[in-house]
Amino acid sequence: MTVSRYYDVKRDERGKRYLEPFIEGSLLLGLPLLNKGTAFTHEERKALKLEGLLPPHVTSLEEQKERNYRRYRLIENDLEKHIFLRNLQDRNEVLFFALFADHMSEMLPILYTPTVGEAVKQFSHIYRYPRGFAASTDNIHDIDQALANVPLNDVRLAVATDSSAILGIGDQGFGGMAISIGKLAIYTAAGGLGPDKALPIELDVGTNRADLINDPLYLGVRHRRLSGEEYYAFMDRFVEAFCRRYPNAVMQWEDFGKDTAFAVLERYRKVLPSFNDDIQGTGAVTLAGVLSACRIKGEQLSDQRILVYGAGAGGVGVAQAMLDGLMREGLSEAQALDRIFVLDSKGLLLSNRSMEAYKQKFAKDPALIQNWRVEGDAPNLYETILNAQITVLLGLSGQPGSFSEPIVQAVRAHTDRPIIFPLSNPTSSSEAIPEDILRWTNGKALVAAGSPFEPVELDGQVYPIGQGNNAFVFPGLGFGTVLSKAREVSDAMVLEAAYTLYDYTSKHHPERIYPPTSELREVSQFVASRVIRQAMKEGLAREERLKGLGMEAIQAYVAERFWQPRYLPYKPAVSNP
Repeated sequence: MTVSRYYDVKRDERGKRYLEPFIEGSLLLGLPLLNKGTAFTHEERKALKLEGLLPPHVTSLEEQKERNYRRYRLIENDLEKHIFLRNLQDRNEVLFFALFADHMSEMLPILYTPTVGEAVKQFSHIYRYPRGFAASTDNIHDIDQALANVPLNDVRLAVATDSSAILGIGDQGFGGMAISIGKLAIYTAAGGLGPDKALPIELDVGTNRADLINDPLYLGVRHRRLSGEEYYAFMDRFVEAFCRRYPNAVMQWEDFGKDTAFAVLERYRKVLPSFNDDIQGTGAVTLAGVLSACRIKGEQLSDQRILVYGAGAGGVGVAQAMLDGLMREGLSEAQALDRIFVLDSKGLLLSNRSMEAYKQKFAKDPALIQNWRVEGDAPNLYETILNAQITVLLGLSGQPGSFSEPIVQAVRAHTDRPIIFPLSNPTSSSEAIPEDILRWTNGKALVAAGSPFEPVELDGQVYPIGQGNNAFVFPGLGFGTVLSKAREVSDAMVLEAAYTLYDYTSKHHPERIYPPTSELREVSQFVASRVIRQAMKEGLAREERLKGLGMEAIQAYVAERFWQPRYLPYKPAVSNP
């Protein structure tokens, strides 16, 4: 099977990889997966009918990166920088990923959070080039034929969203495709997944936004969102067809609303290997950060009293990760639950009120609060912190400014070094500004955020602000699942990813909560290796070549298959006369 209908990857007599293109001339220059631009050699230009179509000077990849980086640096607006990089990706993928990998920390906030939030909002207005696969109510009944139109034959990982709960900005209709594209850019630049093995997917089931439906430039279907049986009938048809087209692929579910995120994960996680990054990825990266903060203050996770503010997919995912971490330290489930408090918009979750099924595990017996001083029916954030003696405060509410000075001081009343993570994205949704938290606590708080923040200087000391970015977890988790050919993504594999990130930080940056994002490629290889080992331990790995391998050999296996943004030589199937 050829990897694409436009080319194949082969090896020469010395085992060196090369590309065999099935197209030539201007068609070749128009395909970003194959286009080298001015880096085509003179020999390749002759063989592929490119003579005269390019400037005469043959440039190196390094020269191309320098030319594009200079242009990028002249752009002042972040959205325009995002558009510039996306246009580069749509012209020349190797060059795009080489540039991104070289400037990971600088470009990550541009290609992903927080700038991607604005790109999602403007998606229909800045659309330039078709990328990814769109399953919609218009084509779902012919979904097999639609998937057959995708030119990639060996997709190993897809990111799919229905755009119902993008970051902290809600229903974005077809614009959510930008999230799938952005996530997969990170998978390739930081996670080692070849771009020809990745497929971004938009599941366009409609939108409840009248302004989008009435926007003459809107690119999605123009009706209200499917729900209930109609929604799951759509999803069933898509999943069945996707599994037929790509039987070896892993699926990452992304930015589903809280009403469907848990249901979709449970419905399909054993049908195809899949995970939900908002639930499991957010939980894993938050657990790793809290463990690091505990190490810095010389305590255990089991010493903490934890409050999760926000009970959507991310919040409950974090609560579950905290539960798993506490039980790993030897607590029973009941003992662990006693240390976790979850609040939604109505206050502390209490078992005597109606709530969604996914929240019920974390609801407290009303008898717990009988002696609490509470003004309303359920304790609010401040009341819960005071009465439950909270030491760890985790924000996943999307409510900017909700971690005010009185809230922060209430946490500090129970510990000299409060752990406070305002994790909501984008930056405009953050529960607090890290600088404020540090100033209110005289630098004592251990702070990480969901969005990138500059280091804070206070009283002559500089405090780096760790970013609880899911990119520390999902690329390695997905790549490890792909390489092991795991039958499913187990909870233990996700938990192993969290502890791998924690171990990496402890070894390389013991003074920090998270490593710098410039080290994402190193982190991802480490995470992928440990995820593979866990899949093998559970009997989920189907890759025969992994049998009997120890950790060092697994790491070498991952490194050898970790995609590098370099040009391969081209050899046409038949030489042109």
